[in-house]
Amino acid sequence: MARYSIKDLEHLSGIKAHTLRIWEQRYSLINPKRTETNIRYYDQEDLKLVLNVSLLKENGYKISKIAEMESSELHEAVMTVAEKTTSFADQIYALTLSMIDMDEQRFEKIISSNTLKLGFERTMLNIIYPFLTKIGIMWTTDAINPAQEHFMSHLIRQKLIVAIDGQIPNYSSSAKKFMLFLPENELHEISLLFASFLIQSRQHRVIYLGQNMPFHDLGVAHDIYKPDYLFTMLTSRHPDYSAQEYLNKLSEAFPDTNIWASGSQVIGQDLDLNDNITQITNPNQLVQFIEDTESVSVYK
Repeated sequence: MARYSIKDLEHLSGIKAHTLRIWEQRYSLINPKRTETNIRYYDQEDLKLVLNVSLLKENGYKISKIAEMESSELHEAVMTVAEKTTSFADQIYALTLSMIDMDEQRFEKIISSNTLKLGFERTMLNIIYPFLTKIGIMWTTDAINPAQEHFMSHLIRQKLIVAIDGQIPNYSSSAKKFMLFLPENELHEISLLFASFLIQSRQHRVIYLGQNMPFHDLGVAHDIYKPDYLFTMLTSRHPDYSAQEYLNKLSEAFPDTNIWASGSQVIGQDLDLNDNITQITNPNQLVQFIEDTESVSVYK
């Protein structure tokens, strides 16, 4: 069972620790447990409660009224808000709750309703990507367990594959050729799948090689397809080489190809990138780069 400090609750909910303590004293809203050494902590039910309270408070509910609600009444109010609100932050809170409860039906309702209102791309950019960032924070604080993270990642991955499958190829005469892959030992492909969706939606050609691609086989595929662009992501530390060493090897192996690189081992890592490598820091920048490819020369 996960344990949280009051600072963890503040970080995950956005409600100041000072405010949480006041609510605790005034309304008995949350009740900390204590370890055998008398250290205060909160459990997963407390986290869910604070997330629910944050969602309702942001939508005009008074804390005094929230504190009086029975658990069933609180749940009903949260579901009503989540279905009606157009706030991205509220939708992210709702997704967080669906992850904690492993509630696939709630996930489907949130994603389907937002896709109808915003379209799939904007839903990914404004809701799912910030949510994935939040998952990362929750992972580092042990706020979620691997099963919850895998549950949600699988559902998002399914949505991306369906969206990609639904795209109708309509390549322009100036379409560029992209090859997307993850290096060996890299398995987190949600961002790479979304990159594939974004590139194809702008009428460019994509070969998707997926996870765990051996370098030699990448070379064979490159010789066959002859892409204008390679796009990869480095998220995990490789036991045998650094991100700098891998990108140097990639640049030297394909000197006449534009290489786009992203991931936590690339962004903000003070790497010395060769001229044919471009760092992609976020999905919005990726969109801009894709749309600017007409003015970007291929290294020949």
